[in-house]
Amino acid sequence: MPKVTPEYIEQKKQMIVDAAYKVCLRKPVDTVTISDVIAETGMSMGAIYRYYDGLDEILTDMVKKVRTDYGAYDRIMSLANEANGSFEENIYRIYDTIADIMEEHLMDIQKINFDFGVMAINNPERMKRILSGVEGKGNLERLGLDLLPKMLEGAKKQGYRMKCSLEEMMLFVSSSITGIEKLCILSSCYGTGVPGTEVKPRPLFRTLAKSVILLLGGNVDE
Repeated sequence: MPKVTPEYIEQKKQMIVDAAYKVCLRKPVDTVTISDVIAETGMSMGAIYRYYDGLDEILTDMVKKVRTDYGAYDRIMSLANEANGSFEENIYRIYDTIADIMEEHLMDIQKINFDFGVMAINNPERMKRILSGVEGKGNLERLGLDLLPKMLEGAKKQGYRMKCSLEEMMLFVSSSITGIEKLCILSSCYGTGVPGTEVKPRPLFRTLAKSVILLLGGNVDE
């Protein structure tokens, strides 16, 4: 038999993960089965199991792929580090960019992230098992830890006084982003949400930006 190289194995695993990703774009993640992935790849069950022990191991590698492809952290933190305009302008720019990234990925990465969030609620043990093979934090979690301190630093330079604690602000922003994501996903991917209302990330993130500016002591007069 010809020698199977690490590169060949990695190529096959990537093909399986890509197939799982495509299936997850069409179905809620917690309803995807190994049979769906097998059908998408065109491989046999035995061939799939040469590379993975089961569906959850495939989903673990898919989480890694999603985090790598998303790239939101570097894009947002580069803006935060530039800080070329006024404090208020920088906050608006950051949240407009977060909105743009969410809009770009609403039907793919954001949808899959949302589905994993639902799984974490309905089947926390399974979600814990999937994430056990993923090192580090997700993009939004890293942003929550690193972005707000940067904003606070900018507010202090402007002579502003924060209206709440950093912990309260982090919780508020995190829950707000999660809520915006949920509303936009339900509207765009599942056809539910607010009846008769077109839900888009940018106006929602504009309101969040204003809230952040005010809580950091800034001004939103326009």
